[in-house]
Amino acid sequence: MSEETRPEPPPTVPQGIPLLDETAPPPSDDRPEVIIITGMSGAGRSRTAAVLEDLDWYVVDNLPPRMLLALAGMMTQTDGGVRRLAAVVDVRSREFFADLVQVLSDLRSARLDYRIVFLDASDEALVRRFEQVRRPHPLQGDGRMLDGIAEERRLLAHLRSRADVTLDTSDLSVHDLARAVRDVVATETEAAPLRITTVSFGFKYGLPLDADHVVDVRFLKNPYWVNELRHLTGKDEPVRDYVLGLQGAEDFVEAYVTAINPVLDGYLVEQKPYVTIAVGCTGGKHRSVAISEAIATRLRAQGRTVRTVHRDLGRE
Repeated sequence: MSEETRPEPPPTVPQGIPLLDETAPPPSDDRPEVIIITGMSGAGRSRTAAVLEDLDWYVVDNLPPRMLLALAGMMTQTDGGVRRLAAVVDVRSREFFADLVQVLSDLRSARLDYRIVFLDASDEALVRRFEQVRRPHPLQGDGRMLDGIAEERRLLAHLRSRADVTLDTSDLSVHDLARAVRDVVATETEAAPLRITTVSFGFKYGLPLDADHVVDVRFLKNPYWVNELRHLTGKDEPVRDYVLGLQGAEDFVEAYVTAINPVLDGYLVEQKPYVTIAVGCTGGKHRSVAISEAIATRLRAQGRTVRTVHRDLGRE
């Protein structure tokens, strides 16, 4: 038989470990989905699980493989049910590995959609991380840390080759890893939106402690000195019209929203899910209320999620 026609040898796996059944038909796109998070100890499994939890996945940590099939079978396509399950599994022994691979084969046979996300890192990075937390490698035993890492790599070699996604976290910060995970699993509809709060306040009562940005609108004339407006607030139409009708008010709101948009987009990239824009005037009842509402209205018109809070309304 020539070299061209010689068939490729079957994949090498540890003795006694079953191969995944890849002959089963693929699942349909509308079925519940399962993600298996596995990989090297210290490579970022816990952080990956936290990111998926933020994306509204139901996350189970340290799940025995034999329970995975039963748990996946309880998933539902109905509203309010669990449709996206992420299971963090930790392969530390030959028997555990055999169970996991068999369960994955059963999942495929049952036409349950799943993906394997394998977290890896260089030996140097893993050693550094374990030394930072002053913990031994779980497979180290009486040997060196590198012995435990080598044993884990041997046990995981076959599963790593079957992974749908392999993430090398050697040079990734926790924020970089979060972005990588979101890129792998998140769609536009799954991505958590940035949640913006505009807070009106009075400077004489102090700055809001949670303010990310502070806007000072005391450059505008104060409606407090207009007798017919003094008893009203910026939520009342006469005050709103008065404030937004002042010279420079509308231009300021438009310019501020334009300026803040790149910042808001950057927060999404950096995994900052909440931002508070504090808008202040003297007492927090007229100008700040009207301008914070105007900023919120323009941001909502751009499709952003915004709520308004008027901290100092009702104060004497």
